[in-house]
Amino acid sequence: MPALSALPAERDRWLALGLLLATLALAYLLLLHPWWTVPMRETGERIATSQDRELRIRTQLQQAPDVERRLAQVLVTQRTRPGFLPEATPERATAGLVQRLETVVAQAGPGNRSCAITNRSPLAEARPDRFPRVTVQVRLRCGASELATVLHALESSTPRMFIDNLNVLAQRYFFMPGQGRGQSGGLDVSFDLYGYIAPTSSALTSSAPTSSAPTGSEVTRAR
Repeated sequence: MPALSALPAERDRWLALGLLLATLALAYLLLLHPWWTVPMRETGERIATSQDRELRIRTQLQQAPDVERRLAQVLVTQRTRPGFLPEATPERATAGLVQRLETVVAQAGPGNRSCAITNRSPLAEARPDRFPRVTVQVRLRCGASELATVLHALESSTPRMFIDNLNVLAQRYFFMPGQGRGQSGGLDVSFDLYGYIAPTSSALTSSAPTSSAPTGSEVTRAR
């Protein structure tokens, strides 16, 4: 009989132990986990994030002198590149484009005898760019050989100028400004003449460090 009575007592002890463990687990899930464990984990994650951010900022501050020195070198290089127009503002750059155009046309047709400008008007750029572009819409009355001379002189000049939207119409008769009579043959030519202004320091700072000025081949592909 004593052995039989010992079995229920042993079973009651294990049952009581299981109930105690279940009560502790339930108390942890209801009280300790949401009010202690979860906040501590969130705090640890915020601390880790703050440490990573501090490390990045400290690294950037250490690199600041090198970045400023590199920026100064890039500015000097960009200002001396022959590809950019020497003027610093769009208004002056546009006036410079028109002046270079007039010089080239005057050399191709002295006295407006065989080539003349009939219209030139600035064209506002619709969207800002890291490399500001100025454009002038041009219309010429030229002979074929004079036109070839003008186009070659414009696109091979320094600073670099580019031609886009070229349209050529043959004419049986045409009149040159300042000429009293019409001439036979000739071409009515229209195109966009544009160039690029050197970027400012703020534009270079916001761009990639390895970026460079647009080359002629890059502009040609972009068109």
